[in-house]
Amino acid sequence: MTHPDFETFAPLRMADGGNAGAAPATDANDTNITVPADQMIILPVRNFVLFPGVVMPVAVGRPASIAAAQQAVREGRPVGILMQRDASVEEPGAPDLHRMGVVANILRYVTAPDGTHHLVCQGEQRFRVEAFSREKPFITARVTRIEESGESSSDLEARFVHLQGQAAEVLELLPQVPAELMAAVRGANSPSGLADLVGAYMDISPDEKQELLETVDVVARMNKVSRVLAHRIEVLRLSQEIGRQTKASLDERQREVLLREQMAAIQKQLGEDEGNSQEIADLEKAILEAGMPDDVEQMARKELGRLRRMSDAGPEYGMVRSYLDWLIALPWKLPDEAPIDIAEARRILDEDHFGLPKIKQRIIEYLAVRKLAPNGKAPILCFAGPPGVGKTSLGQSIARALGRKFIRVSLGGVHDEAEIRGHRRTYVGALPGNIIQGIRKAGTRDCVMMLDEIDKMGSGIQGDPSAAMLEVLDPEQNGTFRDNYLGVPFDLSRVVFIATANMLDTIPGPLRDRMEIITLSGYTDSEKLQIAKRYLVRRQLEANGVGPEQVEVEDGALQAIIRAYTREAGVRGLEREIGRAIRHVAVGIAEGSVAEARISVDALPELLGPPVFEDEVALRVTMPGVATGLAWTPVGGDILFIEATKLPGRGGLILTGQLGDVMKESAQAAMSLVKSRASELGIDPEMLAKTDVHVHVPAGATPKDGPSAGVAMFTALVSLLTGRTVRKDTAMTGEISLRGLVLPVGGIKEKVVAAARAGLTRVMLPARNRRDYEDIPQDARDRLEFVWLERVDDAIANALEPLEPADSDTAPLRAAS
Repeated sequence: MTHPDFETFAPLRMADGGNAGAAPATDANDTNITVPADQMIILPVRNFVLFPGVVMPVAVGRPASIAAAQQAVREGRPVGILMQRDASVEEPGAPDLHRMGVVANILRYVTAPDGTHHLVCQGEQRFRVEAFSREKPFITARVTRIEESGESSSDLEARFVHLQGQAAEVLELLPQVPAELMAAVRGANSPSGLADLVGAYMDISPDEKQELLETVDVVARMNKVSRVLAHRIEVLRLSQEIGRQTKASLDERQREVLLREQMAAIQKQLGEDEGNSQEIADLEKAILEAGMPDDVEQMARKELGRLRRMSDAGPEYGMVRSYLDWLIALPWKLPDEAPIDIAEARRILDEDHFGLPKIKQRIIEYLAVRKLAPNGKAPILCFAGPPGVGKTSLGQSIARALGRKFIRVSLGGVHDEAEIRGHRRTYVGALPGNIIQGIRKAGTRDCVMMLDEIDKMGSGIQGDPSAAMLEVLDPEQNGTFRDNYLGVPFDLSRVVFIATANMLDTIPGPLRDRMEIITLSGYTDSEKLQIAKRYLVRRQLEANGVGPEQVEVEDGALQAIIRAYTREAGVRGLEREIGRAIRHVAVGIAEGSVAEARISVDALPELLGPPVFEDEVALRVTMPGVATGLAWTPVGGDILFIEATKLPGRGGLILTGQLGDVMKESAQAAMSLVKSRASELGIDPEMLAKTDVHVHVPAGATPKDGPSAGVAMFTALVSLLTGRTVRKDTAMTGEISLRGLVLPVGGIKEKVVAAARAGLTRVMLPARNRRDYEDIPQDARDRLEFVWLERVDDAIANALEPLEPADSDTAPLRAAS
């Protein structure tokens, strides 16, 4: 019966010391062997130590051991039991054995039915090998027997009584103990015999037992045994106390967990906790190879020391292990700087994107500076523009040009500061922030990190993530970025950060100040056509499983999709419509009804349905009081219609169309300017006093705001009150003042692109916006005529059609209609 502190007790000790069994027949070859009387037959054993006065079973299986046992039985003499130094040696020789062992009498020799040989041996006396005589067919040696000291003193008797009490207490603390073992301990009558008996049954390693055997001095031997027993008593008491406190309140699963914790605590106290020793060694090696800075490595080794002292079943073990895994997995070492090929970068940008010459030139400049000053503090680029214009793919192209890993971190909807800086390790399930997670995923410190939708971060009760981004995007600070989970600084200065945004208004000023804004406007129709021919059609053919030899899309069909089925700044909707058309054709190819197909303009109504958008310009500006304005939206520019009509009243102004406060004020300013210049414009002031004017901006479900519709509202009011129609090919934008000045506005590039996309041929812009002319795409500049306005008089002169004499009497009636 096995116990944690005592090995199996074999109650085979015989007082008479006689041979209780018959020896088996010996081999014929061994009958002539005679061992001299001054030599002893040696029986090597593995991982086993026999003590004097102790009876133990011994199994022998090696030919030399069997021959030695048979010879000893045949001659009726004892054997010398010696433990091997290395248990893995199959045929041990003299150098492989310890020099001190025990003389043992063979009480029983049994051959089992399976062919194994078993001895029951009783230890008699220690001996020391003086010299080995021979090794074949078994080992013999000249030995010196060691006599036990028969001295007696009060100190020795006290140690004897103390050791006997310790052994009895250990046996009482164990749940099940053989009665024979307890009787043997209580019946011991000599200090040496008691020390050997307890040492034989203690659960210690064979090497420790061999050390006890070789301790000839009785006092020193008893001290060693007493120290081990004292430690066992402390552990067993602790184990029993924990068991008593928790036994009544735990269910089966909790009990299993607690028992594992107790076992780990006991093993740790005994120094036998080798289960996670290899794991600790692997972690220590990984920390050494990670290339951490000195302060980080010091923190890692401190946490490793805590982990070494913990039980692997403890609640904090997993938390500390996860923290060390994060520290080891992060790329602390800086990789070799890859050379930047400017020509190759230019080729990659042209291959991935059509148009965008200024954007590409700025990226080439950025890469050139990185090449010339790789250790310099590069600016943080922010691509701002409507959806679908290629902001994210530009970041991927930069990563390709640099030869670096590309990681995208989505910031849309993030409202918790911990998403950027990480959670503190005291929380359950804590993790580093998205920045550190992205760097670990990339596996390198010099990756290209795309911070997507940076304008869509929000703040809440968990903090303001945009404030946490201030340190990330500041080249002067991000060299010592501190994540709350890591608790140590991490160098972000070699990461190439690229942000994207649709709107700049929602980005806090300090954060926007840390970035260089690169604006991407919407594409013109001709640019969309080229993008569709070069990229979109091929991509949709591959996505839908058909080849270019099976489906052909005509240029005319692409132009029709651009003008009649989509109206956007980017090309996502265009790609979806192209995919819809190709899927309709793919059905016939999959069914086998057609082998190849050609998508033409005439086939679009059948494939995509009737046109979604129509040319509204010609329909809505054929009467006085309607003007075409230009508006900026988060998804690009758009055209805006201003409609005005008059009705009997008291000179009031009615505004509808879900207008914002600023746009309402623009309408009030336009009406005041018209009234102040009524005589100059040929408008009867008395008629104004008896007329209410209603200004409406269609698409009433869409909120509208901003001052840039001032020119269009003034023009619409003058057109209404004078009866002169606004040119249907002209759109306008600009803020007005009460002095009649036309003030500059923003979003010129997007507005002009929208005008070109809508089929207009003429735009009127504030003269002070001439600085934005170079930003307008060349295709839009070629298709449009630009009129620069200094005052509202310039707008009236260039926007209104002349009033024909024949229609002068009926103009007011036509306007009223």
